[in-house]
Amino acid sequence: MAIIKSINAPGTSPTGITFDGKYLWIVDYSGNLIYKINKNGQVIKSFATPASGTIGIEFDGKYLWCCNFTTGLIYKINKNGQVIKSFAGPATPLRDLAFDGKYLWVVDYSGNLIYKINKNGQVIKSFATPSTKPVGITFDGKYLWHSDSNTNLMYKLNKNGQVIKSFSIPDTTPQGITFDGKYLWHINNSRKLIYQISRV
Repeated sequence: MAIIKSINAPGTSPTGITFDGKYLWIVDYSGNLIYKINKNGQVIKSFATPASGTIGIEFDGKYLWCCNFTTGLIYKINKNGQVIKSFAGPATPLRDLAFDGKYLWVVDYSGNLIYKINKNGQVIKSFATPSTKPVGITFDGKYLWHSDSNTNLMYKLNKNGQVIKSFSIPDTTPQGITFDGKYLWHINNSRKLIYQISRV
């Protein structure tokens, strides 16, 4: 792992992050806002989260998906923040989501599990996380990448949960991660920084 650069995260408590092919989208957990920013950190726009407690975010190629730490609900929203639908996730509290082109992968913070679900919330399978405070998750086209705030490690996992490798992440208090096609982007909550990092 190598740090390519870091940028300031918007909001007071940045937690979730995703990439839509051009822009990054950031969830501010305590501010109840979602920010659209460019890769230099410039805010393009912002709007309210679907509900207080929204913490994770993912993009499926058309829509944004958010998960709620407090209620365990998962929301499908458009890029203006309009809720298309919502449903109960497989557990409470949830921390983050990933999308693999067909299925969503959801992090269960208390149960130390990662769930594979369809877009209606049906559980396809689940497996244990490598450690005990799972936070962020993303998909790079082949592997899942998962961050943990107990070990302060990022794990490369196959879709059965087997750890391929792990490495230390910048600083402590990791949150969400996303993949832009080449690099991972990782949020550090306490420093309010977003790190662009390599996968090797």
